Amino acid sequence: MKFEAIWTEEAAATYARLKAAAEAALASRRKSKRRKSTKAEGLFKQVHKCITHLLANPHHPGLSTHQYHSLEHPYEKGAKVFEAYVQNRTPGAYRLFWCYGPDKKQITILAITPHP
Repeated sequence: MKFEAIWTEEAAATYARLKAAAEAALASRRKSKRRKSTKAEGLFKQVHKCITHLLANPHHPGLSTHQYHSLEHPYEKGAKVFEAYVQNRTPGAYRLFWCYGPDKKQITILAITPHP
């Protein structure tokens, strides 16, 4: 089942910032003819892959999706908000917070943040 992504302003800004950092790092790496990817490139690749898996199958085992209780659902009081792992076993690992809605076959991406 394929879902459509709805972005909050915060999540869209974070995604754009990570993408810009990865593109700048890639350009710099190509200019200096280095082969090894930078951390910025790797992080953006992981975030993009997480979102791709989420929209294709929110129950994908690699996401380690589980309910998150500290955020409120933006559309329905008492509805569930979920946390998916972008990274695992990494200091300050990134997490993606999301919920279903506002309509069927839609997922709202609430935030992309490093784990505290």
